[in-house]
Amino acid sequence: MGEAPAFFDEHTSFSNGLHLKLKEFESATAVGNKTYVIGGSGLDDPTLNGVRVFDKSTGRWVVPTVLGTKPKAFNGHSVLPLNKEKILIIKHNSKSDDGVWFLEVDTQFVRDQKVKFETEVVAWSKGVIGDAERPIVISGPSGVGKGTLINMLMKEFQTMFGFSVSHTTRAPREKEENGIHYHFTNRNVMEEEIKAGKFLEFAAVHGNLYGTSIEAVEVVADAGKRCILDIDVQGARSVRASSLEAIYIFICPPSFEELEKRLRARGTETEEQIQKRLRNAKAELEQGTSSGLFDHILVNDDLKTCYERLKKILGLDGSTITNATPKTPTEVFALPTDLSLTKVGEKILIKSRNADQKTVLDLSSIKGGAPGRTRGLSIHAANQHTDIDNNGGNF
Repeated sequence: MGEAPAFFDEHTSFSNGLHLKLKEFESATAVGNKTYVIGGSGLDDPTLNGVRVFDKSTGRWVVPTVLGTKPKAFNGHSVLPLNKEKILIIKHNSKSDDGVWFLEVDTQFVRDQKVKFETEVVAWSKGVIGDAERPIVISGPSGVGKGTLINMLMKEFQTMFGFSVSHTTRAPREKEENGIHYHFTNRNVMEEEIKAGKFLEFAAVHGNLYGTSIEAVEVVADAGKRCILDIDVQGARSVRASSLEAIYIFICPPSFEELEKRLRARGTETEEQIQKRLRNAKAELEQGTSSGLFDHILVNDDLKTCYERLKKILGLDGSTITNATPKTPTEVFALPTDLSLTKVGEKILIKSRNADQKTVLDLSSIKGGAPGRTRGLSIHAANQHTDIDNNGGNF
């Protein structure tokens, strides 16, 4: 399968019978009976979505619902259908950390969203070089010590872990900073983003919405850190039902009586508050230990022993180096400009038209996808001994 042009100056015809003239920096590519027009000013214009679709079966144009985190406007790009599910987009004059994008048109996520929205849906996913460690979901009733265990992890492995910043519709309190303590947002905006599948979990608390967005978790991974989510059992169930591949750990007390003893020993709450926490704890313990929701159940009978068990689950019991280098690569380099794309198997040759520069994008290990990131990409200079062209020769 060869390349599709970055943009057109003339009317362009497709095998599906479509004949159109594209705007500057727009591209068009056919997948099955549909032609997808991508780019232009619509990517930066909040009143537009940057994608339109011509459906040959109906003979009509459709403006789809666009999900995921879309890129900024393309100042030139090349597109290439990978299969019936995804379209690859390579930005011109871009860097490796922001040059590779995917528009999903018929993945399972997109199909599910089409049913929900009852309309045409496409979804963006940013391509990321290398992989990331699986996030960690830690749950447990109030007073069980999960916060202490997480703080111990963060202290011993300072560069390995990070927290996602939650969203809330409540107003900031004194000294709270947007993007640090919370992402403070409008309720209507958050409700729309929840509907669009951008949140892993959310809950209404005292009239306000709180939640963890997929983007907030991905940002931690982009920084080369492993994301920790400290959430309740209900939230863990929502995350488990999402596309996020995480490790689920439930912390429980040695007995319900011991949990009550610890809650009372804190001396910070009224009897009414303690009784409420105990009722919630009983429900969480029943769900957390019997539903099969969690991969691991740790009994915090002794804090030091429980912490060592937690480290063993995470591979931090001596088999890894403390504060090891993040798994996600940080090296950024320039991709070819004014480029062409050629697909051979799971490899894409990115070739500059104006220079003898050839880069290979290897998609054989990718995973994830919309509404989060597509990770596992590998990019390297073309090697004439290992990279094969369409005719079986060397790139």
